[in-house]
Amino acid sequence: MRLAAAASLIALSVSLSACAGTASSPSAITAPPTAADVSTVPTQLPRNARPLQYRISVTPDAQNLRFSGITTIDVDVLEATDTLTVNAADLDFRSAEIAALSSDGTARQPAAGRVSVDADKQTATVRFGERLQPGRYRLRFDYSGKIYSQAAGLFALDYESGAGKKRALFTQFEAPDARRFFPGWDEPQYRTLYTLSVTAPADQDVISNMPQAGVEPRAGGTKTVTFRTTPPMSSYLLFMGVGEFDRITTTAANTEIGVVSKRGNGEQGRWALESSAKLLPWYNNYFGTPYPLPKLDNVAGPGSSQFFGAMENWGAIFSFESVLLVDPVITSESARQRIFEVAAHEMAHQWFGDLVTMAWWDDLWLNEGFASWMATKATTALHPEWEPELGIVAGREAAIGLDSVATTHPVVQRLTTVEQISQAFDSITYSKGEAVITMLEDYVGEDAWRRGVQNYIRTHKLGNTRTDDLSAKIERAAGKPVTAIAHDFTLQPGVPLIRVEQAACSGGSTRVTLRQGEFSRDRSDKAPLSWRVPVIGATLGSKPARALVEGGHATFDVPGCGTLVVNSGQSGYYRTLYTPAMLDRIAASFAQLPPIDQIGLLADQWGLGLAGYQSAAEALDLVDAVPADANPQVYSRMASILEGLYGLYDGDAAHQAAIARYASAKLSPMLKRIGWTAKPDEAPTTPVLRSELISTLGGMGDRGVVDEASRLYAANDPIAAAGPLRSTILAVVARNLDAAGWDRLRSQARAETNPLVKAQLYKLLGTNRDPALAQRALRLALTDEPGATTSAGIISAVSGEHPDLAFDFAIVNREKVEALVDISSRSRFIAQLGAGSSDPAMIQKIEAYATRYLTPESRRPADTAIGGIRDRTRVRTERLPDITKWLEAKRG
Repeated sequence: MRLAAAASLIALSVSLSACAGTASSPSAITAPPTAADVSTVPTQLPRNARPLQYRISVTPDAQNLRFSGITTIDVDVLEATDTLTVNAADLDFRSAEIAALSSDGTARQPAAGRVSVDADKQTATVRFGERLQPGRYRLRFDYSGKIYSQAAGLFALDYESGAGKKRALFTQFEAPDARRFFPGWDEPQYRTLYTLSVTAPADQDVISNMPQAGVEPRAGGTKTVTFRTTPPMSSYLLFMGVGEFDRITTTAANTEIGVVSKRGNGEQGRWALESSAKLLPWYNNYFGTPYPLPKLDNVAGPGSSQFFGAMENWGAIFSFESVLLVDPVITSESARQRIFEVAAHEMAHQWFGDLVTMAWWDDLWLNEGFASWMATKATTALHPEWEPELGIVAGREAAIGLDSVATTHPVVQRLTTVEQISQAFDSITYSKGEAVITMLEDYVGEDAWRRGVQNYIRTHKLGNTRTDDLSAKIERAAGKPVTAIAHDFTLQPGVPLIRVEQAACSGGSTRVTLRQGEFSRDRSDKAPLSWRVPVIGATLGSKPARALVEGGHATFDVPGCGTLVVNSGQSGYYRTLYTPAMLDRIAASFAQLPPIDQIGLLADQWGLGLAGYQSAAEALDLVDAVPADANPQVYSRMASILEGLYGLYDGDAAHQAAIARYASAKLSPMLKRIGWTAKPDEAPTTPVLRSELISTLGGMGDRGVVDEASRLYAANDPIAAAGPLRSTILAVVARNLDAAGWDRLRSQARAETNPLVKAQLYKLLGTNRDPALAQRALRLALTDEPGATTSAGIISAVSGEHPDLAFDFAIVNREKVEALVDISSRSRFIAQLGAGSSDPAMIQKIEAYATRYLTPESRRPADTAIGGIRDRTRVRTERLPDITKWLEAKRG
């Protein structure tokens, strides 16, 4: 009962402070409600105190990349102590003091403390002259910190404008980087109120999570902007932006929605604004809990990061311009759709992640997996013409790619270090999380799932949770054993393999016998784990039937006697292995199957073939069976398989040419049919397919495509100069430029003033096939010319075509390269450069790098890269001979 009372009191204090624009009295603040037992939640800090409220005042010095700050924290000291330890990174402390609080919230005489910093642990400990007794105190820090050039803590983004070079400031705190902006308890379990004040130039705009409470002019052409107090939230969700901005607004569901961009670019945010205005009421209705803040901004920043595109700060979502703004010069139809999907993902976080937050980073999937799933669901509801539901296979395959090798990890994993937390943002967390939720929703039904989610939000709003809190609500709503299935898929790693051992027709139905194993690309002799697997089977033209594989086996009846598809609808997270006779029947009926099953079967059989569960040629038989009038996303999956196969023959020009010829025979007729120029009445999926076909065929050196792209570019044809196909055409051209053409492209990049276009041009310089030009691109990346957030993208672009060259260059120039990457992501960047290598010698190179520069806790990306190279080597040795025979038979 005390927990419920505390929740009510916090809700009341938030409501009052939001209306008044002032902080709540400390005496009215209680600990936030949480479903998680604090003693079971990991922490990197002592548990002798907890924060209740922050008041943060900062003054950025953008020119000198420094800021000064004063952070005052009302704390509850829980046990007698003479020290308090908080998180802090790259902060220089001028002073610290503490004062006891009286019952009315006023501070008594402060006492000075002595601050000692542990840079490795990212903590600062304040030692006091006397022992603090349990009670309420006010802890005050006066300090200064760095403004970074990469997206961590408070960071600067420079860009060109008509008035010259400009600089804007933004914050990025997820996962553990709020400590670079203010000292405090930088862990998600500590939900507190925040009141932020910012002193900035008077002609600049300041954005934060909440609306402004007041603006006070200051001397020297500055002003202090104070924002209304936030609801209780985790530290990583606080946001600040300072710069010369435009802000366009609308109202939806009684909420002011805004898009913030650099001055002059306001209208480029119109599509994002309209999209957000559609999404917000839809989410209010789905979650059954209205969006709780008075405004919701989407803030666009120039530049880029190698590891994220957007961040769900509560009430002030930050996105890089490329995933928020529509630039008519370069925005393709797929990019336009992507803007909507990113907005859907980040807005879903406003409930799943912000209103309800995981207690610790090991349950990060509750944020990311759910938001990914929710984005697909919302996009399907609001833009069914895009057929986003067909994209679930792509997400599943991204997850299986990591989850089927020895270096995988469970969805819910034990995270103890800053680097481990940063590395948790991967396809297991996002895409496997989404796939598991897709499967569980299908298992319990849409209505029961939604009721469970709504109850979860109502129960835990303004609190912290663990995975089982969600499962329990779903299980109660559905009356099915959801928690046990969720545990199987989230607490252990790996991918189930469902073997279809028998499918016998009798009396108008098919008796199906299944056996569960484990799909692995590098552990064929491993004893399989056990999962409870919800499966769906359907025969062509009949209704599906469901079963739960338990104890490794299941037998069930499927209506009809036609071609059988297990995982019909592709909602399950598993591979399906058929007998050769069943596969032959699938290939014969392939054109009649639903597009989602065509996509899933192509992906499954390709994965099984490369892993050695069947001949890789079996998958190519399905590719061959794709009809000429297939759904565009089926063509996309086919193109992806052929593009991957082309890469597997790297260094073998003759067989790459054979793949290119086959790809041209399969894909070119469709490209010819839809043409290079958009038609007024074409479906919204057609421009996406057009771009993918040109990109795939151009990447394989298809002469017709390369020549046409080059002709359009040289003639400055309107479709090459601007519009949705510009980026695709330019990418094909850039890959095949000679030295003189490369120099012209560099000059074009240097002269460009549009930041989005400029960054794109510089990155394309790294995509050229010629190793000598790739080396020039690498050297260029270490200069100031491309811009601080663009250079890492050039190096990554080089690694796509020349992974060995890029990795070797990064090792020789390690410190300079690392300076180009977000601080918390550096342990990933260099190892990933070599991950695409086909040279076994790269394994030793990455191992040597990891041994010398990475800790045992931070080397997973290196181990994953090594595992991928070993797998690629095995595929080239053991699987390509079958494919070579298949190609020769086709040619003969």
